[in-house]
Amino acid sequence: MTDRTSRMLASRPLVIVAAFAGSLVVGLLLMLWAVGGLRNVAAPAAIGGPFQLADQAGQIVTEKNLKGRPTLIFFGFTHCPDVCPTALFEISEVLKAMGKDADRVNAFFVSVDPERDTPAAMKDYLSSFDPHLKGLTGDPEAVAKVISAYRVYARKVPTKDGGDYTMDHTALIYLMDRDGKFVSPFNLKRTPEEAAADLKRYL
Repeated sequence: MTDRTSRMLASRPLVIVAAFAGSLVVGLLLMLWAVGGLRNVAAPAAIGGPFQLADQAGQIVTEKNLKGRPTLIFFGFTHCPDVCPTALFEISEVLKAMGKDADRVNAFFVSVDPERDTPAAMKDYLSSFDPHLKGLTGDPEAVAKVISAYRVYARKVPTKDGGDYTMDHTALIYLMDRDGKFVSPFNLKRTPEEAAADLKRYL
């Protein structure tokens, strides 16, 4: 773990405040559906769809890049003080545990804050994490499209000091299969080795 990652994780508050309430609701619904709890009631709207964003190297990435590999997708932003660096660190640990098989997986960090998250900002931010992680961003319209396609909750929240803001957003890792179709939220609350073994089932 780099000093920068350590500092980010050290800044983690003791309690995650209500800023992520919307994310928890979305997450609960997806988890219930994934395990069958809601399937007898109503199927959720399709998750995923066409998009066009740029990675931290400026390369165009679309939904076609999901085909042929399982994909982990996490939505967040580079100014996130807690959940985002923690999730990206945990994803990095899973990719490390996969060994050479990590080359056969897509791992995307999609910005919900295009106003600040340029490709250059994403490149600098992701330098603290596994090199397999690609940061995707774009103009507000392109980002809004992918947020809508993945049923992500994202909202700008002004901070008390005025002029600045944070983002309230869905804090799930989406697992997509080799056909680019949503499987379920990916569980990181286990050892990296256990998560890696689960992910390898979709190769």
